[in-house]
Amino acid sequence: MLKSLVFLALLSGASAFTSPASFVTKPSKLHADAAAADEAAPAEDAAPASPVASSYTCISKAEIMSEPNCLEFGSVWDPLGLAELGSDETLAWFRHAEVKHGRVAMAAFTGWAVVGAGLTLPGALTRDGLAFADIPKAGLAAWDAVPGIGKVQMLIFAGLLEFHDEIFAAKRGDNKHYLRGGIPGKNHVPGLYDPFGLSASRSEEAKKRGRAVEIKNGRLAMIGFMGLYAAATIPGSVPLQPLP
Repeated sequence: MLKSLVFLALLSGASAFTSPASFVTKPSKLHADAAAADEAAPAEDAAPASPVASSYTCISKAEIMSEPNCLEFGSVWDPLGLAELGSDETLAWFRHAEVKHGRVAMAAFTGWAVVGAGLTLPGALTRDGLAFADIPKAGLAAWDAVPGIGKVQMLIFAGLLEFHDEIFAAKRGDNKHYLRGGIPGKNHVPGLYDPFGLSASRSEEAKKRGRAVEIKNGRLAMIGFMGLYAAATIPGSVPLQPLP
């Protein structure tokens, strides 16, 4: 009996020197897994989202400035630095506006010259009996003779053209808008840009030259119309005028 009691006392005393690792192994593993998950989470959150590629490419500034040849006196004539403003879309908008202003100026200059030469349409301009032949020959006087309702009709017509141009360009869905890779100045109203289909058989080089000619003629028409307007409103403002 005494030997048994001594053996049990020694066994219980030895247990005090036993390592407690077996009791903490499972909780330690749980803490280690949680720490690893916390470290991995920021790495996953930090992954940047892939950028969405643009579905269009606007015509570049270099391409716009190369057509037509803008070199005057050895450099590009741009005293206000407008070509350096904004992005490619900005310069495409400038070119689109230039082409349209040039077309309006060509129509205005031609109308001023035709009316000044005494060429008029037959019939009456208004229901009140004002005939086309009664329109004064001077450009501004001819405009003043047009009734207000007639001027409003012309403005509404021009506005409808602009409005439907944007609508048809958007409905095409082929990036032909002048800010989405299309050609600045092209009108997308069916039958308006080329009603007779004259450009269908022309080469791309011929079309490019035609656009350059139109821009140059439009610039000249804008200068010419402003000369006519200045001569009509400010006597002596335009030199080398023929005597009345």
